[in-house]
Amino acid sequence: MPSAIQHAQDLLDYIDASPSPWHAVQSTATTLNTYGFEELFEGDAWALEQGKHYYVKRDDSSIIAFTTGSKSLAEHGFNLIGAHTDSPGLRVKPKPDNQKGAFSRIGVEVYGGPILATFTDRDLSLAGRVHVLQNGELSSRLIKFKNPFLRLPNLAIHMNPKVNTDGLKLNKQTELPLLLGVANDELKKQPDMAELIANELGIKQSDISAWELHAYDTQGGSLYGLNDEFYANSQLDNLASCHAALMALVSDASLHSSNFNVCAFFDHEEIGSNSHKGADGSFLPDVLERIADTLQLSSEDYKRTLSNSFLISADMAHAYQPNFPSAYEPDHKVLVNHGPVVKVNANIRYASNSASQARFIQLCKQADVPYQTYSHRTDLGCGSTIGPITSAQLGINTVDVGCPMWAMHSIRESAGVQDHGYMTRVFSQFFS
Repeated sequence: MPSAIQHAQDLLDYIDASPSPWHAVQSTATTLNTYGFEELFEGDAWALEQGKHYYVKRDDSSIIAFTTGSKSLAEHGFNLIGAHTDSPGLRVKPKPDNQKGAFSRIGVEVYGGPILATFTDRDLSLAGRVHVLQNGELSSRLIKFKNPFLRLPNLAIHMNPKVNTDGLKLNKQTELPLLLGVANDELKKQPDMAELIANELGIKQSDISAWELHAYDTQGGSLYGLNDEFYANSQLDNLASCHAALMALVSDASLHSSNFNVCAFFDHEEIGSNSHKGADGSFLPDVLERIADTLQLSSEDYKRTLSNSFLISADMAHAYQPNFPSAYEPDHKVLVNHGPVVKVNANIRYASNSASQARFIQLCKQADVPYQTYSHRTDLGCGSTIGPITSAQLGINTVDVGCPMWAMHSIRESAGVQDHGYMTRVFSQFFS
């Protein structure tokens, strides 16, 4: 395994190449291809071979990759890690062009629960996918505008004198459209969205059928701290977990293991997972059942397989921020660079139970990795993950874990270099 700093830099490169869920799946597939994984398609018949490695995508923003080991699947089950490819942010509306006087703006809709104030005064651009109809054939194209051409300027303190006492409050309908440009006698009206897309993809505007785009911060990821012990980027929640799981899956320990190892990265976690490609959909159950069918397992043996399986739900955790001590449960503060976090909630907002906690702690000890335990303040609402959903769907015992991070759902999040290496080591131990 590379050094902790090299591993963190690889994560930052992975995120920089993945400004949307569709790009994240493309980045993941590129890595899998490098390690000899074969792509499967849901519409085809599958003929799996023992000892080979495969992946399958659903709608290009969710992906499941797996290895086929020599162990009895019914007796040993699947070793699964689940994470998600989406992050909170601003999605472009279907009819986004918004002309207000001399100003050209792009209309956006809030996706999930971002910290909206962090999107102000950033060098924003757009990324996502576009569906194109040419010669009677529909196709999907990824698009990433590299240059920053959008901005959400803050209101000066002279017009908003209470901003530092009351906080920045933005009306989601009227105050979030992104500024594209200003027209005057010398400057022509700014191009509309269809024109921008057509120019970027080198197609005609009439070829464009539909798009799914969201705003992203063009500032790349960076290491920081006196000894580069921290890193910052967008989408750490939850591409950092995807990257750790992916690197564990393609490690020598995993590829030469006799286990059936599975990574499942879902879209739509940030909005409830209730979609055909979300964790509450049929994607993972379909894939696991097809693996069992291809291996000619009986219905009873498939049920045994699920009973003997174990799922690690990997999603980032809230690191203690000492400027806000009252926001945390005082006996469960987790610290950056102090190890992976086991997340526990009595109301099953996290899927962890004592048995699944004990198994993950055992993995940490085997990998010589420190660990921490997190519980949310009882008087604050607790977020959730794909863990409870997937565990309930499949009947698989599950633990919820994550690396500690600051500023979750900000456009610029940060975390610890050592923790990312720790988590990857534990995942590699799980897959070995």
